[in-house]
Amino acid sequence: MKPDIILATLNAKYIHASLGLRYLLANMARHGGADLRQRTVLREFTIARKPQEVVDELLATLGEGTGPQVIGFGVYIWNVTQTCEVLRLLKTQRPDIKVVLGGPEVSHETEGQAIVQLADHVITGWGDVSFPKLCHALLHGPKPLMKIILGEQPPLDDIDLPYADYSDVDLAHRLLYVEASRGCPFKCEFCLSSLDKTAWAFDLDAFLAELDGLYQRGARNFKFVDRTFNLKIDASVRILQFFLDRLTDDLFVHFEVIPDHLPDRLKAMIAQFPPGVLQFEVGIQSFNVEVQQRISRRQDNDKTEANLRWLVNESNAHLHTDLIFGLPGESLESFAQGFDRLHSLQPHEIQLGILKRLRGTPIARHTVEHGMVYESEPPYTVLQTNAVSSAEMQRFTRLARYWDLVANSGRFARTLTVLMQGPSPFWAFMAFSDWLWHTTGQTSGLTPEALVDALFDYLSRERGHNVEQVRQTLLADYLASGARARPACLRDVLPAQAAPIPRRQRTLSERQDRHGASSPKISA
Repeated sequence: MKPDIILATLNAKYIHASLGLRYLLANMARHGGADLRQRTVLREFTIARKPQEVVDELLATLGEGTGPQVIGFGVYIWNVTQTCEVLRLLKTQRPDIKVVLGGPEVSHETEGQAIVQLADHVITGWGDVSFPKLCHALLHGPKPLMKIILGEQPPLDDIDLPYADYSDVDLAHRLLYVEASRGCPFKCEFCLSSLDKTAWAFDLDAFLAELDGLYQRGARNFKFVDRTFNLKIDASVRILQFFLDRLTDDLFVHFEVIPDHLPDRLKAMIAQFPPGVLQFEVGIQSFNVEVQQRISRRQDNDKTEANLRWLVNESNAHLHTDLIFGLPGESLESFAQGFDRLHSLQPHEIQLGILKRLRGTPIARHTVEHGMVYESEPPYTVLQTNAVSSAEMQRFTRLARYWDLVANSGRFARTLTVLMQGPSPFWAFMAFSDWLWHTTGQTSGLTPEALVDALFDYLSRERGHNVEQVRQTLLADYLASGARARPACLRDVLPAQAAPIPRRQRTLSERQDRHGASSPKISA
């Protein structure tokens, strides 16, 4: 029997699994009627798929049908362009199918959006209850009159949890997104969560029972999407204890944490985990106090610094720390100072983001005063400000790309220490970034081998380091990375080629393992 309702989205990568769609699927019967769950299927694609292929698969799934048919799309900043093209083709071929949109990209500033114009209905905000109710109305009547529907926000106890709808294939091959809470009490103006009044927690016993169900089915990687995992320490401790009681060699858990809130009770739990299990995403964004105040970000920089130092030195957690460039009033020089302050703490990764003006966020109030110019198309990246010229923004964009390839990849731990010697690590890396751009003219398509040769040329010729010491440092990094090709500068010193690691043996913690390499310095 063909379904009448499809829940669909275009994920950025196959490894991602849509938590939002699974919430809708889990709540179809409870909030839409007993028959709706049986008449609904979930279909996920990636943004790399050709739009016509997506349409063909959706139409084949529905069939011709004898009554109303509905497709609901989850729309985000990363897929809105591709989803819009899917809708154009879909509506051309089957204008009778009712298309319902939801997600953050279509929850704000709906006027004038091409994708909204193509759709029959748009649910803004929460869809757990409103989407099933809308589907019931579309299939059984009475016909809904409004195109834009404000999503109903029920108590969390009225929402069925979605974790049973992760398939065995999901458990084996994809990141499993989970949430112990929704919302955020903080008001950082670049973030959509700033629109929330507070954070709401799911019943912890019920949530942990669902996690245990996933674990018993073989799930070993869990990515928490909570904006503030360590907001309520009692809950944080219980969740960590849950995983501590279930330690395995392949367990991997990701949390987003508040950087200046790490009481001793939480530290005591974190310290018990072995390497490779915990990964913390720590949003710093800026160390500039004036910028923090301007964007309504509350952050104790001294506590943040102390907590990061503790995490690096006293725990085995892998740290992803985030900085945002292009915030109103922050110059390249100010950002460099913040980067150097963060780098001195030696987190495993520093993610260099560029400000995006997400629809609906209060950051828009600074546009005129601070000369904020954004791209008109997704992802709405800032192009220049009163404090940062267009040329500086392009320069930083190249640096961020090279930083990810060289530093965040974990492939050049020893070499990076040499590369960033000097009074300012940021400006030391910027010098390399400028040289690499002028030398190659590329920010993509650079293989690890090309980067090895580039680093060799830069450090030995431009910076004047001892040639053989540079070669040996790069050799140690290259061997530790597990790469198996032969860069030109290492061709004569590489050992006989070893067999590559079988793909099935690679794990989510591989990048963490590379970051665990030691970083000895070499002299000029």
